[in-house]
Amino acid sequence: MPDSHVVCIVGGACAGSAAANMFAEAGIEVVLLEQNSKPYGKVEDGLPRWHKIQRRKEYDMIDSLLVHPNIHYVPLTRLGEHYQFEELLDWGFTALIFANGAWKDRPVEVEGIDDYIDKGLVYQNPFIYWFNHMNEKAYDGPSYEVVDDMGIFGGGLSSIDCAKAVQCLLYERALNERGVECTLYDLEHKGITHFCEQHDIDPESLGIKGCTLYYRRRKYDMPLASQKDRSEEARAKAEATRAKILDLAMEKYRFTYAERHLAKDKIIENDRLVGVVFNRTRVDGRKAIPLPGTEVEKRHPAWISSIGSVPEPLDGVEMTGAFYKFEDWDLGVYGPRENVYGVGNAVTGQGNIVVSRKHAQAVAEHLIGQWGDSDKLPEARVGEILEKVKARQAEVGYDGDYTAWIEKVIPEDLE
Repeated sequence: MPDSHVVCIVGGACAGSAAANMFAEAGIEVVLLEQNSKPYGKVEDGLPRWHKIQRRKEYDMIDSLLVHPNIHYVPLTRLGEHYQFEELLDWGFTALIFANGAWKDRPVEVEGIDDYIDKGLVYQNPFIYWFNHMNEKAYDGPSYEVVDDMGIFGGGLSSIDCAKAVQCLLYERALNERGVECTLYDLEHKGITHFCEQHDIDPESLGIKGCTLYYRRRKYDMPLASQKDRSEEARAKAEATRAKILDLAMEKYRFTYAERHLAKDKIIENDRLVGVVFNRTRVDGRKAIPLPGTEVEKRHPAWISSIGSVPEPLDGVEMTGAFYKFEDWDLGVYGPRENVYGVGNAVTGQGNIVVSRKHAQAVAEHLIGQWGDSDKLPEARVGEILEKVKARQAEVGYDGDYTAWIEKVIPEDLE
């Protein structure tokens, strides 16, 4: 093995695969650590399963990028569990790159409410993971009961996805009990209201109240459509689009929405979260300011929190608020240590596939342009790193054939 640059990328999904392929195409050796058996990240575990075509397209894209002789795929290897951050730095990589996305839910800012996780409260990431995998025979993770009249905190596309998942499960169950054959895919594609009309069923007759989405600001403040520039015309267009997206989703999937509600306190009965005390708010730009004396109680038998995701804290990795301590967010430069970077959702926090991939490509292109032949690792160091990689691959049963591995680990009943 000649002198070479060697990059370690943590996470193999949209951003990680894009960066890995660019480095590999430039002749750089890439060690790709992936916490799961498959590298599909939130495409598989965060994008609801009714997006069948998009999910398959993204799987194929990731696979095509990772089938490269310079990419050394290491599945079932989690940073913070199998290797620590400082330990990986000691391997002597040219660079270490976080592409591990955002898997930690932002907490509800109500003191003690997390004591009632799985006792009336569930967060979005585990809920959608269960929703995507619950019908697989081999699934052995947590299960969640979807009941009528649930409450949801949130205000973005992920929150709407949670509401859609709840509503589709409720109506699928009710319609099947009435003898009407339907699937979740039928209800999501056609919309619950239209599907019922096609089968001469009054959806009100099914007796489903539906879930309620609580948002701290107004519907046209929701992060559902971006504003291209700062002009008044662009702002008005973006606000109208956001309102239209939400209104259409409510009409199709029959959930309700309450704006300007900011959680203040919890209501506990029989050791379960059964309600939340909200303050009404005044909206000032992006701020939702609680109004004194406006407290209202809202009771629901179960709650989903969908107020955003952030990177998981890791031992040895310094944080700025909820994110890693990046000093240059455009180039993902991690400030406290040299030659450490971040790409995709670990930096952007947007959860957008296109944005994540473009950010990863921009960072990789910049780094490739910065490194010269004189910076390459000596042959002996490269050999040492790749020997460690082979040892870990052997531990997890991966023989180096990426395509064969993927065919083996994808379950036949993956939806």
